[in-house]
Amino acid sequence: MNLIGTSISTEDSHCPGEAAVARLSSSSMAPCYVIAALVVALALVNFPLSASIVVTGKVSCLDCHGLETFNLSGIKVVVKCDKVNKLSTAVTEDDGSFEAELPSPEHSNCLVKVLGGPLQLYAAKTSMVSKITEARDISDHPYFTTSTPLAVSTACPKKESTFTKLGSSKTINLPVPREWGLAPTSYYLPFIPIIGIP
Repeated sequence: MNLIGTSISTEDSHCPGEAAVARLSSSSMAPCYVIAALVVALALVNFPLSASIVVTGKVSCLDCHGLETFNLSGIKVVVKCDKVNKLSTAVTEDDGSFEAELPSPEHSNCLVKVLGGPLQLYAAKTSMVSKITEARDISDHPYFTTSTPLAVSTACPKKESTFTKLGSSKTINLPVPREWGLAPTSYYLPFIPIIGIP
């Protein structure tokens, strides 16, 4: 058997009865590797690498009925699951709808909470938090949504005891020395937390 470089040859075999099988070289194996890599790449394109569970919901405005053009975008919503340290946040669209990734595959102990918005908002404690439940669409496919409606108000209600004032979610930009080479602190502190809400 003669081994030269990366080619294998059985033509010069010294063993009796051994037939010349094949001559394989690295140049003839290259197309096989390319084809195998293409097959793997095509297989990965069809399958998502992460199967995350998405929660959909909507935040409505209680005192915006006369205003057809009221924009509900920019309201921050957080999803928190029991015994999971990770939070998932989302920002509402123009109509108040949002989609957030569920931090845990177990949805039974998860809550959705309205944090605040670009304007001063008010909300009742009962309409500020909702549990997550599984529902089915028209074609009987399951999806996750809020079990009770989430609602906010733009004006201070008459009855202060049932409503809680939501803070603005404007960013804080603390001065950082340029020599440190850090990004603005608004990336680290995205909004002022609401204090005093149970």
